[in-house]
Amino acid sequence: MTVEDFQNGQVLLIDKPLHWSSFQAVNKMKWALKSKLGLKKIKIGHAGTLDPLATGLLIVCTGKFTKRISELQGQAKEYTGTFYIGATTPSYDLETEIDATFPISHIDDALVAETTTQFIGEIDQKPPVFSAIKKDGKRLYEHARAGETVEIAFRKTTIHEFEITRMALPEIDFRVVCSKGTYIRSLAYDFGKALGSGAHLTALRRTKIGDYYVNDATQIADFENTFQL
Repeated sequence: MTVEDFQNGQVLLIDKPLHWSSFQAVNKMKWALKSKLGLKKIKIGHAGTLDPLATGLLIVCTGKFTKRISELQGQAKEYTGTFYIGATTPSYDLETEIDATFPISHIDDALVAETTTQFIGEIDQKPPVFSAIKKDGKRLYEHARAGETVEIAFRKTTIHEFEITRMALPEIDFRVVCSKGTYIRSLAYDFGKALGSGAHLTALRRTKIGDYYVNDATQIADFENTFQL
């Protein structure tokens, strides 16, 4: 691709690595483009954050296509992952240590199937306290790490599809198709509670955004090393 190609606009599909922030991934790509193209600056941004503990599809737009970011962010997203049933964490995932444990002996296939249906459609969801949403001028995770208690409002979100793909307690694998703004960590917490137990997220991968698939995505290292300019 040429300088003009990137400036006129590209939609790049990246498979974000584990432990990388979305910001880090975009910065790495920006550096690669600037150094290989000899540009002083280039417009670049992503269409929807992935947590560092999640992997999968990150859509990155360059040049004039950065105007499409809000449109892409609004499209339905598909995730796969794993809930750990019987324990919760303050962050609803593996970022923090287990803070409570719960029984799971009463949980069977029928209860899981029945509980899953409760989450399909429009639901009320509270974002995790360990999230980047701002409250009183600070990110929620900043309040949480400072030990401050803040009131978090429910938000409307839509779960289009919710499928259990493997059940091997204490683990349950799932596939979810959901609207913009859905927190899969919150879904894990709420799902565990609805089972009469507790749960947290131990693995998450974004597999699709709109008509874009992670199978068509490029690894960051491959983008840096092998794309032809």
